[in-house]
Amino acid sequence: MEKYVIIVAGGIGKRFGANIPKQFVRLAGKPILLHTLERFYSYSSDIKIVVVLPKEQLGTWNNICAEFSVTISHQLVAGGSQRFFSVKNGLSFVPDGALVAIHDGVRPFVSCATLERTFATAETFTNAIPVMPVNESIRLCYGASSTTFDRNKIKIVQTPQIFHSSILKKAYRQPFKELFTDDASVVEAMGRQIHLVEGNSENIKITTPFDLAVGEAIFAKENK
Repeated sequence: MEKYVIIVAGGIGKRFGANIPKQFVRLAGKPILLHTLERFYSYSSDIKIVVVLPKEQLGTWNNICAEFSVTISHQLVAGGSQRFFSVKNGLSFVPDGALVAIHDGVRPFVSCATLERTFATAETFTNAIPVMPVNESIRLCYGASSTTFDRNKIKIVQTPQIFHSSILKKAYRQPFKELFTDDASVVEAMGRQIHLVEGNSENIKITTPFDLAVGEAIFAKENK
């Protein structure tokens, strides 16, 4: 099946404390979003890439592409008021009968191995999302009370979340709900079972200065 990825980057940098959106913050000298774009291209030069940004950030991205002489082909799309509507806008550029990955623009370290097993599982079972185990003890909170909980029953969800495009497009025709925190939750609302695959620990979402410091360390390790 033909492969697409919709890279969604709608951040404004509030949690990051920066004066620019977090996807444009420099990591090892280049904007985080550009690293993410290059990661998918390094996985497959044939993958069709759609980049979704807030309308007011499109010009900034075009300037970045000019500054860094970006030659990776991609479709640039204006996002919506929430992530749900940004993904929906991106899906309008994806045909039926394809595999489509939805990925956070500030996750530049997804491994090729994670991409390979997630795409392969999605092709067979119509969907797949990468997850990681919880290594810390956890507690469930009820107001002022809390109780211990079996961490083996909890997984940390990553992206890309990959689906048969016809199924995901149908899911995104549902009315928006606050409970739609990711693409899997949208598809699950149609009664579909979600299939889990192993992610990679480096596949962090960079949303704070601490995350950026971790990202710099990951980049240095990968490029020894």
